[in-house]
Amino acid sequence: MTIQLNGEARALPESMTVAELIAFLGLRPEHVAVEVNRDLVPRARHEEVRVGDGDVLEVVTLVGGGSPQSPRSPELVIGGHRFRSRLLVGTGKYASLELMRDCLDASGTEVVTVAVRRERLQDTTGRKLLDFIDPARYTILPNTAGCFSADEALRTARMGREILLGMENPGSDWVKLEVLADTRTLLPDPVATLEATRVLVKEGFQVLCYTSDDPVMARRLKAEGAASVMPAGSPIGSGQGVLNPNNIRIILEDLKADDPDYPVIVDAGVGTASDVAMAMELGCDGVLLNTGIAGARDALRMAHAMRLAIEAGWLAAGAGRIPRKLYATASSPTEGLATR
Repeated sequence: MTIQLNGEARALPESMTVAELIAFLGLRPEHVAVEVNRDLVPRARHEEVRVGDGDVLEVVTLVGGGSPQSPRSPELVIGGHRFRSRLLVGTGKYASLELMRDCLDASGTEVVTVAVRRERLQDTTGRKLLDFIDPARYTILPNTAGCFSADEALRTARMGREILLGMENPGSDWVKLEVLADTRTLLPDPVATLEATRVLVKEGFQVLCYTSDDPVMARRLKAEGAASVMPAGSPIGSGQGVLNPNNIRIILEDLKADDPDYPVIVDAGVGTASDVAMAMELGCDGVLLNTGIAGARDALRMAHAMRLAIEAGWLAAGAGRIPRKLYATASSPTEGLATR
């Protein structure tokens, strides 16, 4: 269903109470006031008042008096999905499920990626990954990580869709496609990736496609109907950042030439906040990462940093940096200097 939230259309996966909506938006109920169709909903009634299709909501909070608001990026649109956050975060490699949950919250993400696996449905204490991911708050993006053939990837994508349909999560109609060439480099297999993309698009999937930073491959994937092309900044888990910014620029030029809103998302290799900011300053629409947070010495602190880097990078990209110059240019005026 669709509501009007603070003057903008917002799709919701299902009908929910005001309390559930606040949780879905990642807000603290004690910090906001809510109107539904211009009527204030007291906090004591958040659990009982339901939000319906077409309702008009205002959700307000307190800000510093007189201070201008920072410009907000427009929503990230991928196929039929819309998000405020441009950071997509994975769920692997965390020291504990509790830490993963807290890092997802700190990152501000609205999309979490999960691998589809049969080897272990729960951890040694009987707890399940999905017990620590709120399906009312996050859109889950199943991925085909670990697949080394088109057939493997297709089977995995279909099973992921089946799981999310059962959960009634809006992520059931999309997939992050990875078809890897070998275990040493974890580079994508371009032929198998193109083949799998073609089949999944025909089956109604919105395909977010992990690929190399090859502009020709990026063009072919978009032509096959990929909802988003996701070039690697550097090898998966390497933490090397964006190694070839020139190729990323070419991909952006090619894919956005006649379709400026087409989403290009850097995926893989991000190690720290400056890598995220760089990807955004190049003009990318978002960044997907996992190890950069989960493998940090202080994962929670890094999750906060990544959230801020997405915002800083987007703002800087729109601000227009000064040109690089070989020699110094004084920032203070040279007129009116005191002389003897």
